[in-house]
Amino acid sequence: MNIGFEAKRIFHNRTGLGNYSRDLVRILSQYFPENKYFLYNPIPTNKNLFKTNNISVFEKKPNSNFYSRFYNIWRQKGVVKDLVTDEIILFHGLSGEIPRGLTKTKIKSIVTVHDLIFMRLPQFYSFWDRVIYFYKFRKSTREANIVVAISEQTKIDLIKYFNVPSDKIKVIYQGCNPAFKKDYSTKQKETVIEKYNLPDNFILNVGTVECRKNVLSAVKAIKDIDISLVIIGNQTPYKKKVEDYIVENNIEHKILFLNNVDVEELAIIYQLATLFIYPSLYEGFGIPIIESLYSKTPVITTKGGVFHESGGQSTLYIDSNNIEEIKNSIQLLLNNHELRTEMANKGYDFVQKFNDEHIATNVYNVYKSLL
Repeated sequence: MNIGFEAKRIFHNRTGLGNYSRDLVRILSQYFPENKYFLYNPIPTNKNLFKTNNISVFEKKPNSNFYSRFYNIWRQKGVVKDLVTDEIILFHGLSGEIPRGLTKTKIKSIVTVHDLIFMRLPQFYSFWDRVIYFYKFRKSTREANIVVAISEQTKIDLIKYFNVPSDKIKVIYQGCNPAFKKDYSTKQKETVIEKYNLPDNFILNVGTVECRKNVLSAVKAIKDIDISLVIIGNQTPYKKKVEDYIVENNIEHKILFLNNVDVEELAIIYQLATLFIYPSLYEGFGIPIIESLYSKTPVITTKGGVFHESGGQSTLYIDSNNIEEIKNSIQLLLNNHELRTEMANKGYDFVQKFNDEHIATNVYNVYKSLL
């Protein structure tokens, strides 16, 4: 069958939504190669984030000068005509959107909703962003035949904020890039250590450096601990607040900020880390947690919410605003090698529930249930 995807983030987004979209298309085409997967990309890209094989996976772009120029109109509405022409029987909006007019065709639709953080924590979003997101998610969850939630927590939020019927929502977890499931040689690790001047022992944090991710709590927690913290992620104005604290407390030598780390280097850094800390206030899922568990690196993350879904029983949970509790948890793990090893092994066993074949099969079963 011919399956269509809203593919803007596949080709243009390096972080969460892009990673989810690329991984899903990759595993579907791997485990179900008999289908054709059409990726509707509104804008040409030079980033080379995803390569199609033109056998089962095809990139589709606007086919007129008008839509090439006004690509958002094509993505939001004009693409429907192309879906009909390409004989698409099912369209999957991978990031909360489906095009207008799709319900007037015979094409079935699915929309993935990653989170409703803009409803849970509106203080982190501008007024207009909240208005746009509310309109987009309300429309897509009403019109789509099935809504895929990436966690039970997101399902709860969909029911609470948009009154989506429970039986319309299918919870299918995310996976992660295969780079995090590989073993790397000593030479490869040494190359990364030298390139980024990594310390011998360090705690790792991965994620956009923004207020909601709350990395400042981790910085405060290690102030009086003999350990370094490596922070990897895109940076926002919140970083200035973190840097101010670092300078005021004379701990510049203990904090290393990195950005634009490629995926294999990132996977190696996960494996080099002594432990991983993720004190985020709220997430739809928390991919860095499962990246760490696949890397056999023990995890400290936030109590409640979705974190127990992605972290399992082998993760250490903390109040993300209680600096003393975070500090004590870090010291507990740093001083107990056996506990770290036990957490790493049990975490690795737990995270197998997010393997590619399991996720691909679950998604494909949802597709078949519509057809």
